[in-house]
Amino acid sequence: MTLSKFRLDGKVAIVTGGSRGIGKAIAIGLADAGAHVVLASRKLAGLEEAAREISRRSGVRVLPIAAHMGRMDDVKALVEHTEREMGRLDVLVNNAAANPFYGPIQKMEESIFDKIIAVNLKGVLYLSIYAADAMEKNGGGSIINMASVQAFRPEQGLGMYSVTKAGLVMMTRVLSKEWGPRGIRVNAIAPGLVQTHFSEALWKNEKFLSQRLGRTALGRMAQPEEIAAAAVFLASEASSYMTGATMLADGGSLNG
Repeated sequence: MTLSKFRLDGKVAIVTGGSRGIGKAIAIGLADAGAHVVLASRKLAGLEEAAREISRRSGVRVLPIAAHMGRMDDVKALVEHTEREMGRLDVLVNNAAANPFYGPIQKMEESIFDKIIAVNLKGVLYLSIYAADAMEKNGGGSIINMASVQAFRPEQGLGMYSVTKAGLVMMTRVLSKEWGPRGIRVNAIAPGLVQTHFSEALWKNEKFLSQRLGRTALGRMAQPEEIAAAAVFLASEASSYMTGATMLADGGSLNG
């Protein structure tokens, strides 16, 4: 296999939650591989700053679009806007997620349940449906869902987040089976603890960090760029025979 299999020249990718953290790192990785990138998140200001940075770095077109993944009108409009402005869609990275609650699941309010489900599952499903329709016009594409090691081993206090990520793993398998004949591959990445703003409350907790790293074979947290490398692989032709898979990028924490 040549390195050209990892190139994405002329492709168009949507990355949700793309203004910072893992999402931004993935957007940079895709852009460095030649893809034009649509960055989506709730706040336009952060997206615009990230878009300028990525465009200067990689020389590709980067389009920021404000969209809330818990609002289905925004989800549909994101794909429509992408097709209108970029002309096609080849890759979708469902990275945006919500985790507004930490504690025993029985103490979670119903409104919190609804919010987590809306962003982590419902928004992902419907964005994938709209994206798949757009991809099929160009012969297919790649959808990448950001799951979590929490899907396989829940942490105390993160129960509902773990439930949604486990659901996302099964959604990946279901959609890959249904959409394979359409030329659309659907895979997932399950990161372990990554040093981002989203996970800051965890890795700044010394007790939690010590326990987690104590059972992680590599003995450290991941950096966002390490997760981005897996996303570029799944987006590219280098992974052309992979679908329905969930790639663990957890530093060996499930083995501990």
